[in-house]
Amino acid sequence: MTATPEATEATPTIVLVGHGMVGQRFLEALAARGLTATHRVVVLCEEPRPAYDRVALTSYFSGRTPEELSMTDMEFINDHGIELYVGDPAETVDRAARTVTAKSGKVFAYDTLVLATGSYPFVPPVPNKDAEGCFVYRTIEDLLAIEEYAKTKATTGAVVGGGLLGLEAAGALKGLGLTSHIVEFAPRLMPVQVDEGGGAALLRTIEEMGLTVHTGVGTQEIVVDEAGAVTGMKLSDGSELATDLVVFSAGVRPRDQLARDCGLTVGERGGITVDEQCRTVADPHVFAIGECALAADGRVYGLVAPGYEQAETAAATIAQDESAFTGADLSTKLKLLGVDVASFGDAHGATEDCLDVVYSDSRAGLYKKLVIGRDGTLLGGILVGDAEAYGTLKAFTGSVPPVSPESLVLPAGAGESVQLGPTALPDDAIICSCNNVRKGTIRGVVTEHNCTTVPEVKKCTKAGTTCGSCVKVLGQLVTAELEASGIEVDKGLCGCFAQTREELYEIVLALRINTYQDLLDRYGRDGARGGDGCEVCKPAVASIIASLAPTIGASGYVLDGEQAALQDSNDHFLANLQKNGSYSVVPRIPGGEITPEGLITIGEIARDFGLYTKITGGQRIDMFGARVEQLPLIWMRLVDAGFESGHAYGKALRTVKSCVGSTWCRYGVQDSVRMAIDLELRYRGLRSPHKLKSAVSGCARECAEAQSKDFGVIATTNGWNLYVGGNGGATPRHADLLAQDLSDAELIRLIDRFLMFYIRTADRLERTSTWLERIPGGLDHIRDVVVEDSLGICEELESLMAAHVANYADEWATTINNPDKLARFVSFVNAPDTPDPVVGFVPERDQVKPDLPLLSIGMRPAEDLLEGSAQR
Repeated sequence: MTATPEATEATPTIVLVGHGMVGQRFLEALAARGLTATHRVVVLCEEPRPAYDRVALTSYFSGRTPEELSMTDMEFINDHGIELYVGDPAETVDRAARTVTAKSGKVFAYDTLVLATGSYPFVPPVPNKDAEGCFVYRTIEDLLAIEEYAKTKATTGAVVGGGLLGLEAAGALKGLGLTSHIVEFAPRLMPVQVDEGGGAALLRTIEEMGLTVHTGVGTQEIVVDEAGAVTGMKLSDGSELATDLVVFSAGVRPRDQLARDCGLTVGERGGITVDEQCRTVADPHVFAIGECALAADGRVYGLVAPGYEQAETAAATIAQDESAFTGADLSTKLKLLGVDVASFGDAHGATEDCLDVVYSDSRAGLYKKLVIGRDGTLLGGILVGDAEAYGTLKAFTGSVPPVSPESLVLPAGAGESVQLGPTALPDDAIICSCNNVRKGTIRGVVTEHNCTTVPEVKKCTKAGTTCGSCVKVLGQLVTAELEASGIEVDKGLCGCFAQTREELYEIVLALRINTYQDLLDRYGRDGARGGDGCEVCKPAVASIIASLAPTIGASGYVLDGEQAALQDSNDHFLANLQKNGSYSVVPRIPGGEITPEGLITIGEIARDFGLYTKITGGQRIDMFGARVEQLPLIWMRLVDAGFESGHAYGKALRTVKSCVGSTWCRYGVQDSVRMAIDLELRYRGLRSPHKLKSAVSGCARECAEAQSKDFGVIATTNGWNLYVGGNGGATPRHADLLAQDLSDAELIRLIDRFLMFYIRTADRLERTSTWLERIPGGLDHIRDVVVEDSLGICEELESLMAAHVANYADEWATTINNPDKLARFVSFVNAPDTPDPVVGFVPERDQVKPDLPLLSIGMRPAEDLLEGSAQR
């Protein structure tokens, strides 16, 4: 913890105006240089929340919450004594008195003032631009307003601007269920980043997604009704576009009004003029960083990476260290509407006498262009549809690659294609442009600071912590450096097995090995054979055997024989262990559909056993507070009422959510409930490397949130679209479109293949989202395997799934019908009738919650027992 100086007249004060991503990086740079210990630091933040990840703003529509977007660690703010005023922007600056007055009326004296006010959205000066239904796309509050309006007042949306944010906004509108249009004045989409060929490839792919693109036209007027609400747009070609929601995303302008008002020098086209130390040219006590600054090279930078460099430069200068910002790399890599788009270096070939090397595949939506100097130097490039090589190519920019340019753009399998690894890069190659981290720095932390994993390298260097596009290269560098140092990189599952999980799966399947002990004795490491295994490999192998049970002749019941000893704590009792030693019970409710009688049954059970009940995010009812000896009694009543295990405790299929679909909803185009029920009943009990979640939406409005699931289904007028690799948890990921307009049979066949291929090749505890990004070739490879059958294994994958479906049995029903298995459900083996005395509850909101103090006390008086907590 940094000691914070007492705020006295002698304490130098730094006032930061603006708390976005660049402002937060500036604070971190101050702390790293010890300035928060010697200075009072005041931050005036205009927005109602502290700094958040504006780069990932659109991920809000994929389920990421504003809290998850936050980049502000309040512990950091408090530990460094930073005074953060949220929702209280600076209104005036008195440079003569060196004071800043905030909106609240507070006045702050400063020794150093840093302006990080960012930019504001440019809205073309067209009639009715401020009408009801017109929005900008810049802040979380903007997104919340768009979402609310789209839900209640709009069916069609139009985005003015086809640049980076414009395409993201259009994708967000489509995700909200609106018919979406993009209006771009330039002759192509993303005119700054891509050329004509790249724009054409991007246009084809986006139009195939159902968005309508209008290029080469401008907005002349927003058409409104009598109430002043948007009803359409008039375009410069004389046409009119019907829409009831408009998002302006036509670029940004520096927010320099505060600087103008206090007499600081600004550029002709905006931006606070600064020198190479990011100090304003008009006042040595004032700095400007980020999108509000006109840098010494005459450019206003709208990307986060240059802003970070400016933040570091300003902090260094304040600390009286030498530093300069003379310009920055404008390379970018993005995934827009699921399409990879990247540009780097001299992407448009402005260098004299340069040459282009181009690969284009219109059918596949691929476009790759490298710009090469006469001497063979890689000057820049554009990648659309496949940006896998971006990290390597960008790092080679400015040098002569060790192979021919043609081989770098050809896809695998097409001619003399070459895939260069990171070891071919020079040490001064920038791996992470967001944080300006070079390859040599990464090598150094691996060899000199013993950082042996990607998370350790990220923590030590900040590489990969902003946009994440370099994380794959980081992993390759770490592995390569360890191997080059003579350190064997053990890729085995654990200390018992030298094989990966995928290799063990293949061994079990090929040799029909159906016990853990047999596998360990035959294929374990020398020191592990004949032993008991470990907590890593036992549940992992148990999962493999369970997923292949019908095929290899093993029991599919996880509490049968040897399998019972291999299970994790939750599987051991077929319920989720909670923090006070009690368990939760979650019956399966396929598709979220339940009868009144079913609801009554669950309510009566919860009442009779004194359980806490809650509706889950997966459209089920969770009952908390069951003692281990109560579990079979609860299951008996549930099974008698027609319920079965929901496998909430296992690495298996959890739920298949659904909206009400075409049966009830006026927007629905397919029966999503029926499909969700069919899928959940088909894949129930399927053991996998990690939990599986799914959802089915009955239309493009996506009420079931299918694109945040491991496999999600969205109805179309022609059938079903299948999305895979989504995740809405701690590391959100938008699912990728695998196939579209599928019939019922086609959909189920592809899901069968996808799930069994995932189970076959994923690592232990690897979600589909991580697996999809890790597996060589990513989504394209998975599509080749499960759609095109490129490996010739689809028949086997379907057969394995068919065997699972045919042999499924409910684990709760199997257990309550086996007296031997019931014997395990006790708190004390030597006193089976004695309940655990530290499992108790106290009342809260007409239900119960764990009595946590009992865990430290260990016992409680009998008279303090909450009535019902020890029943049955």
